Amino acid sequence: MPFLNRLQRWADDRPDDTAVVVAGRHLSWAALRDAAAARIPEAGAVSVLAEANSVDFAVSFAAAVAGDRQCAVLDPTWPGQLKADIAARLDATVGTPMPVQPEVAPAQAGPALRTELHDGPPESPFLIGLTSGTTSVPKAFTRSRRSWQLSFQASIEFFGLTKQDKTLAPGPLAASLNLYALSECLYAGSEFHTLESFDVGDVHAAITHDGITRLVLVPTMLRLLSERGLAGGVDASGITSIICAGSKLDARTLEAARRWAPKATIFEYYGASELSFVSGAGLRAGKPLDAGGTGIGKPFPGVDVRILGDDGERLPDGTDGNICVRSGMVSNGYLWGDDGQALRCFDGWYTVGDQGYLQDGELHILGRRSDMIITAGKNVYPHEVELALASVPGVAAAVAAGMADDVRGQRVVAGVVPSHGGITATQLKAGLDGVLPRDKRPLQYFALAELPVTDRGKVSRQLLLDWVETGDARIRRLA
Repeated sequence: MPFLNRLQRWADDRPDDTAVVVAGRHLSWAALRDAAAARIPEAGAVSVLAEANSVDFAVSFAAAVAGDRQCAVLDPTWPGQLKADIAARLDATVGTPMPVQPEVAPAQAGPALRTELHDGPPESPFLIGLTSGTTSVPKAFTRSRRSWQLSFQASIEFFGLTKQDKTLAPGPLAASLNLYALSECLYAGSEFHTLESFDVGDVHAAITHDGITRLVLVPTMLRLLSERGLAGGVDASGITSIICAGSKLDARTLEAARRWAPKATIFEYYGASELSFVSGAGLRAGKPLDAGGTGIGKPFPGVDVRILGDDGERLPDGTDGNICVRSGMVSNGYLWGDDGQALRCFDGWYTVGDQGYLQDGELHILGRRSDMIITAGKNVYPHEVELALASVPGVAAAVAAGMADDVRGQRVVAGVVPSHGGITATQLKAGLDGVLPRDKRPLQYFALAELPVTDRGKVSRQLLLDWVETGDARIRRLA
């Protein structure tokens, strides 16, 4: 793993400084190094790590990727049968996986599995990533040590991470956003914090008492923390960086975050687990807000971006197509689950099927092709509809999806969380005038008590459709 040699360095130079904090439990650089080294004999060539957030997670992960070892990180909340199915597939593709637990008997260590805490060869795979899912076996892909080392170098430069920072990533470490934040901090020699589970009050307490300077989280978490922090008088003036991923920030979230953490640069970026970082932008403290558009900044350091058609031809600026990337950060590809579309390559340019366009060097995101709604022959991306609705006064957040329709094929439906009081369909329709073309507008509107989100905090369009179909109590049709 690209951070182990660095971990040895920090443990030698700053043995008693804090490396990792989870729910108030501290682990120094020397203690983390020693605990991980002691656990290496328990890790096989391939390990499965399915643990909740704890300092032990950091220890287990470091041990599981030492030398030539590989680690598959699974969501601990997934059903037992699903985890067993994944382990069986790993056995069939890369070798018998071992759980990373203290009680596991030591594996036989060959020449490539020395019991030393060090990084393996740069081009060797170390991480087996899995797409989220609870009902079917997720797709699995691998990443090389070199790809993450290049990613660390790019993100540290782009986000300005320093050894003096204290990063808090309050989501599950099994999620790629938070696992990367942990690893990035270990590489940079910077203190990392997380919680056993996300709780607004616990996050506020950590910010107040632990001197947090940097937040890594998804937009739904940022909105909750900012709005409740403002209402409760929680001081976030010590935060200098906020890094958001998962979806583009809406105007309400941006405004609340700027008021709550007035000294913070707010970063949003586009990337994918298979591609790593692609593009991003930072809103400096004091700069005017610019929310509501589809732009997501310029390419990351070391990344080239092109828009290509389905046959690989390069498309001109302003033309929609496949967002394609060329960089050393791209994953090795899939172990299983690739239908030929999940990760495509056009002569060295890789895409996961996200659609967008380039304009004046800035990348604009329209959405995943699989999310695209085809209504009466018109292509509509839910992302476009959601950004337009989020700009309507009285809307705190919005989510759009395509519902089956006998006449149109699909019809656009949208759910909104009102910012205060109530809102009507008439008000929403009026608010979209001049913002969204008429043939892309929703035909049905629903008021939501809360956004439909996954257990990882990401907005789920399928969950919105499920709520509509089942008449969930959290959704009400607007007249």
